[in-house]
Amino acid sequence: MKSFLLDALLKGRATIKPPAAAPAALEELTKALGERARQRLGRSLAIREVDAGSCNGCELEVNALNNPVYDVERFGLKFVASPRHADVLLVTGPVTWNMREALLRTYNAAPEPKWVVALGDCAANCGVFAGSKAVAGAVADFVPVDLHIAGCPPEPLEIVKGLLALMEKAG
Repeated sequence: MKSFLLDALLKGRATIKPPAAAPAALEELTKALGERARQRLGRSLAIREVDAGSCNGCELEVNALNNPVYDVERFGLKFVASPRHADVLLVTGPVTWNMREALLRTYNAAPEPKWVVALGDCAANCGVFAGSKAVAGAVADFVPVDLHIAGCPPEPLEIVKGLLALMEKAG
């Protein structure tokens, strides 16, 4: 069974609009963040995203930073697969019992200097998951947090603003 949209696309009756270009403010802030990271670290900023038990709303916004619309890597922000290569641990969601040990191991594996950013309301205070038996607590209950970026979920512009504030504070 084909969907109506798929059928219309195949017959040329429907079009999909491309996403809008990234706002100029986001590009300007991302460029400033990349420059500040190079001044502070002598290289690009390496970020390791850690999902400690979120609903994936924050992950969608973080992933948007790497899509062709925002493309933050061109300004010197890299998302890395290993905490051993990371400057920043970007932690989303409340810490669940299942992820508590993984978060601690990730934190301990990251080299100094390292910064922890609690991304989203759930990372700060468990958000809508507060009181759940699956939740062990907020990120700050387990690792030291250098910055909290509020929102449910925070938009890409807010994430970049927060990371820039972190680099300014750090240096």
